[in-house]
Amino acid sequence: MTNAIYLDCHAGIAGDMLLSALVDLGADPHEIESELKTLPLDHFELHFQKKMKQGIHAMTLNIDFDEPHHHRHASDILKMIDDSTLSPRVKARSKRIFEVIGHAEAKIHGMSFEDVHFHEVGAMDSIIDIIGGCIALESLDIDELYCSPIPTGNGKINIAHGVYPVPAPATAEILKGIPLAAFDVQSELTTPTGAAFAKSLVSSFGAFPSATMKEIGYGAGSKDFDFPNVLRVIQFETQSKKQDEVQVIECQIDDMTPESLGHFMDMALERGALDTYYTPIFMKKGRPSTHLTVICKPDTAFEFETLVLQETSSLGVRSYAVRRNILDRTFRDIDTGYGKISVKFALREGKILKMKPEYEDVKQVAERFERPFHMIHNEIVKTLFEKYSIGDELE
Repeated sequence: MTNAIYLDCHAGIAGDMLLSALVDLGADPHEIESELKTLPLDHFELHFQKKMKQGIHAMTLNIDFDEPHHHRHASDILKMIDDSTLSPRVKARSKRIFEVIGHAEAKIHGMSFEDVHFHEVGAMDSIIDIIGGCIALESLDIDELYCSPIPTGNGKINIAHGVYPVPAPATAEILKGIPLAAFDVQSELTTPTGAAFAKSLVSSFGAFPSATMKEIGYGAGSKDFDFPNVLRVIQFETQSKKQDEVQVIECQIDDMTPESLGHFMDMALERGALDTYYTPIFMKKGRPSTHLTVICKPDTAFEFETLVLQETSSLGVRSYAVRRNILDRTFRDIDTGYGKISVKFALREGKILKMKPEYEDVKQVAERFERPFHMIHNEIVKTLFEKYSIGDELE
C-alpha cells in the first residue's frame, strides 16, 4: 500500500493552510520547528492553534519573529537547502517548489532564474511554509499527493508592482495546465506558494479517488468569509498497483547545437517533465539528427508541446498517451557503519524488489572518510542485504 493525501481545495490553497492542515492531520509540530531551526534563518517561533472557521474547527499557524527578516534570491534558497541536513526527499520536494515559483517569476519579469529576487517567497514565513510543509509530509510518510480542481478567486489585489487582477501573475503562470474550479469570491484564494505545492508534488487532479479515508485535517486561511476558509487534507492508502498514463511528446531536430539542446532539457525538467532524453538518428539523405523525447503527466501535455515549439527549432510535435507500470517507492534511514544513510526501497504489494542508497548520502560519507565512492557504496549495499532480502515485507 502507498500512503497518500488528497488536497480538497474548496477555498483555494496557500502554504500556511497546507502546513496547518498537515499538523492537524498528525504531523509533529515540534519536529517541524526543530528541523527548520537547523537552517540559517532569523530566530522564529511557530504557534499552531485551533480556530473556528464558519463552524469548522481548523488549525492555524502564526509565526513570531524577534527581528526583521530579509528577502533572498533563488540561488540563496536552493544553496541553503542543498547545504542543510534535511532528508533527501525533503530537500528534493522543497527545491522543486522553489524552482517552480522561481521560473514563473523569471518568465513574468523577463530575467534568468539566477537573477530572480523573491518579493514574497524569499521572506522567512514563506520559506517556513514551503520547507515546513515538506518536513510535515515526511513526518507523515506521505508518498503521493492528489488534489481537487483549484479555485483562484476574483477581484484585484496589491502586489509588489501595483494593483493586479486575481490570480496574481505568478499564481496564474504556475497554474497553467492545472484544472481550475469556478468560485465567485472577490478575493485571492490561491497564493503562488499554494499553487507551487500543487504544481510540484501532486500526481493527479480530480475528484477524490476510490479509496478509504483514514484521517482528515483542516488548515485555516487568514481571511474570514461567509464560508469555511479552510483547506481539507484527507489521508488514505492506495493500492500498490502502479498503472497509470503518461504523455510522450517527440520530434526530430537537425539544426540545433548540443548546448541549445542541453538548455532545453534543463528547462523541461525544471518545469516538471517526468523525463526527457535525446537519441541520435539518421534522417533522409543520411543527415545526422536528434530524436527529442519528453515524458510528462497528461494534464501538462499542452504546456510541454508548447515548450518544444517555442524553445526548439522543430515545426511540429507528435504527442500520444502510453500506459506505464511502476513500483511503489519509499525511503528509510538505515543505520550503517558510517551512520544513518537514506535508502530508497522499490516495492510491489509491500514486498522489497529493489533497494538503493541515496547518492548524496553516499557522496557525503565518501568525502568525510576520504574513501572512493564505489567502495563506500558497495559496503552500504552489503549492509542492506544483511538486513533485508528481496521479497521481504518492508515493515
